[in-house]
Amino acid sequence: MFGMDSTVLMFIALAGLSAGAVAYAFLFKSIENEKKADRRLQTVKSAETDRSVVRAARDRANEAQKRRKSIQDSLKELDEKQKTQDRNTRKPPLRIQIRQAGLQVPVERFYVYSGICGVVLTLLAFIVGAPFLLLPGVLIAGSIGVPRWFVSFKRARRVKAFLNEFPNALDIIVRAVKSGLPLNDGIRLIASEAPEPVKSEFRRIVEAQQLGLSIPEAAMRMGETMPCPEANFFGIVIQIQSQAGGNLSKVLRDRKKMKAKVQALSMEAKASAAIIGALPFIVALLVYLSSPGFIMPLFITSTGHMILGVSGIWMSIGIFVMRKMINFEV
Repeated sequence: MFGMDSTVLMFIALAGLSAGAVAYAFLFKSIENEKKADRRLQTVKSAETDRSVVRAARDRANEAQKRRKSIQDSLKELDEKQKTQDRNTRKPPLRIQIRQAGLQVPVERFYVYSGICGVVLTLLAFIVGAPFLLLPGVLIAGSIGVPRWFVSFKRARRVKAFLNEFPNALDIIVRAVKSGLPLNDGIRLIASEAPEPVKSEFRRIVEAQQLGLSIPEAAMRMGETMPCPEANFFGIVIQIQSQAGGNLSKVLRDRKKMKAKVQALSMEAKASAAIIGALPFIVALLVYLSSPGFIMPLFITSTGHMILGVSGIWMSIGIFVMRKMINFEV
């Protein structure tokens, strides 16, 4: 009985194993296809992920490049604006120079005055007895050199007077703001009570406000009529914060002290340059007083005139070089 049961169980097991083998044989191909499809799907998903990563990295690189190019363009534009502003500050057009000198003269009338000055100086040189070869030079110098030198002299003198009084005006504005007055009232106080040329510059700010400009915009225009860094500092400070004038006044006073110190240290070099520049004229005068006949050929002969012209050119170059060497920007 037990042997029969064992035979039946073995038969059943073998039948089940055979059925499983037959089923596996039939299903093996479909299972293998499913595994291949799964592997192919994983490969596709991995490639798609890699492409997304590469695309995201490429987009980030392009965005960074665009941002870098935008920053470079902005910096270049700011640099060009700063160069233009510096160029206009150092050597502005004649119309702006006349305005910065505080002269109420149109450019056309200035040219007329320049021509009159050249003619008058030429007539004076002719009356004194200057050689005819020097008269064209006197005319050119009187028409172009002397009027422009006068404008530059007035311009530098006006800037110096402005810098002497500007820190005091800023102190008054700061005290007015700290006492509770609006910044506009402090500027109006300077525009009515301060000495020239500070009074005129702040009056322009008040007039610009009446035309609709804000205080920062009007203050930024001060550099157009007052060619000095301090005027630009004032406009920038007013744009940043309306109550920063105390710090600015301290900076301006420190700059003034530094300029005075530099001027004191450079006085020896300036004195030496003045002595060297005046030495040829002093020697010529002494030779003329002691031996007139020895030096007069320079003034009465064509060769002497040529020697004087060449010497004047070389002396002008030397004086220009010395001036560049002893002038320091602070």
